[in-house]
Amino acid sequence: MPEANKGSLGWLWLSLVVIALDQLTKWIAVSNLGMYQQVPVIPDLFSFTLAYNTGAAFSFLADAAGWQRWLFAAIAVVVSVVLCVWLSRLDRSKRLEAVALALILGGALGNLYDRVVLGHVIDFILVHWQQDWFFPAFNIADSAISVGAACLILDMFVGKKSSQS
Repeated sequence: MPEANKGSLGWLWLSLVVIALDQLTKWIAVSNLGMYQQVPVIPDLFSFTLAYNTGAAFSFLADAAGWQRWLFAAIAVVVSVVLCVWLSRLDRSKRLEAVALALILGGALGNLYDRVVLGHVIDFILVHWQQDWFFPAFNIADSAISVGAACLILDMFVGKKSSQS
């Protein structure tokens, strides 16, 4: 593979868009919502609410004594460095993989900012069924990480299929 085709750091613009949207929407949520106040968007299914998460996904370790803030921050820094290196070495023709990595990187950095500066991650999107079942609140950064992970999984199948042709 020629060196001229190496490097997909051009996709970092997507990471910056994710960070900007994430921080803007979190600012809007903090400015307009009371803690745990539900504002229905689609009744019985989707609401906005303000919640602070000191843990990781699904509030993992949220009840710990505070050390988890720095553990999760360190993990986010390491993952971000790995993703940047991966992008820098990734062939430019691998667009779906590059988009996936850029989304994950933007999400990781968006939540890292909250964790380091605020001591918690701001969540505000609430998916639920009536008032009986609630998915843990999340944010744009979490969504970008999830979509990026799904794109990586998709790329494993689509990329493998196209390389076999």
